[in-house]
Amino acid sequence: MLFVALAAALWASDPYFRPALAHQLSASQIVLVEDALITLCFLPAIPRVWREAARLSLRDWLALGAVALGAQAFATVLFTHSLSYAFPAGAAPDLNVENEVYLLYLLQPLFGVALARLVLGERRKPYFWALAALALAGVYLIVFPVNPLVPFASIQHGQLIAALFVLGAVFLWACGTVFGRYALSDVSFVTTGAMRFGLALPALFILNLVSHGPAGFSGFSLGQIPSFLGIALIPGLLAMLLYYRALSRTPASLATVAELAYPCTLFLVFSLPAPVGLGAPLQRMQIAGAILLVAAVTALNVVKRRDVIRAPRRQALMVPTDEVA
Repeated sequence: MLFVALAAALWASDPYFRPALAHQLSASQIVLVEDALITLCFLPAIPRVWREAARLSLRDWLALGAVALGAQAFATVLFTHSLSYAFPAGAAPDLNVENEVYLLYLLQPLFGVALARLVLGERRKPYFWALAALALAGVYLIVFPVNPLVPFASIQHGQLIAALFVLGAVFLWACGTVFGRYALSDVSFVTTGAMRFGLALPALFILNLVSHGPAGFSGFSLGQIPSFLGIALIPGLLAMLLYYRALSRTPASLATVAELAYPCTLFLVFSLPAPVGLGAPLQRMQIAGAILLVAAVTALNVVKRRDVIRAPRRQALMVPTDEVA
C-alpha cells in the first residue's frame, strides 16, 4: 500500500510538464502523444504481453478495456482540460480554481470503495472507515489550511467547468483502480500497464481526429519534446509500473485511499520556492494534514494483513452479493 502512495506521489510531477503543453496544444493532442511515447517503451515486453493476452478471458478484456478507455484515455483528457483553467496562458496559476478543483479528488476514494464492493466484492471492517476518514481529513486540511469553508462559499463559471472535468476524471480513475485490480489477478503488472496504454492509443487517435480533423496532428514542435518526455517517463511509465506492481498485492479499497498521496504531494511541492514550486507559504494546518494522511495510510498498511478488507480469493466482475463470502 505504501508503494501505491509513492506512485501517486510521482503523479504530482505532472503539473511541471503538462501546463506548458496545454497552452500550445489541445488536451487530446497532448494525451495522444503522451500515450504513444509510453506505448513505445513497452515494445520490448511485447512477447510477454502476447503470451499473457492469449489466455485472457472475456471479463479480463472488458476490465482492461475499461482501464484503457476510461482511466487512461478519457480521464486524462478531462484532467488536461481542467488544467487550462488552473494554469491560464500568459497568467499566474489560479490557485482558487486549482484548490477547489483538487477538492473533488477527495471523492475518488468514495467512488473507489463503492466500486470495489460492487465489482470485486470487497468488504471493509469498521476501523477501515475511521482510518479512511482520517486520510480524507488530512488531505482536506492540506488543500484548505486557512478557511475550510472556502470551497462552499462561491463557485465561478471557470471553476465550475474545471470542476466538472475533474469530477469525470476522478470517477474514471476510480474505475481504473478497481478494474485494474481485477485484471491483475490474471496478468502481470507489466502486461496491465502495456494494455492500459496500448489499448487506449487507437481511441485517442480517433478522439483527436474527430475533435480537430487533420489539424489535430499539427502544432507540434521540437521545443515540446522535454515536456512530453517528462510526462511520459515520470508520472507516466515509472509511476504506473510502480503503481500496478503495488496494486497487484493491495485491495482496491486500500489502494484508492493511498492514492490521496497525489493531492497531498502536489500541494506540498507547490509550497516550495520557485522554480521548483510556486512559493506558496506552507501553513501549519497543511503540516498537520500531511501528518494525518501519512499516519492513516501507514496504519492501513500495517493492518492490511489483519483482514481489514474481506475480499474473495479471485474477484469476479459483478458477482451477486449472496455469492460473495
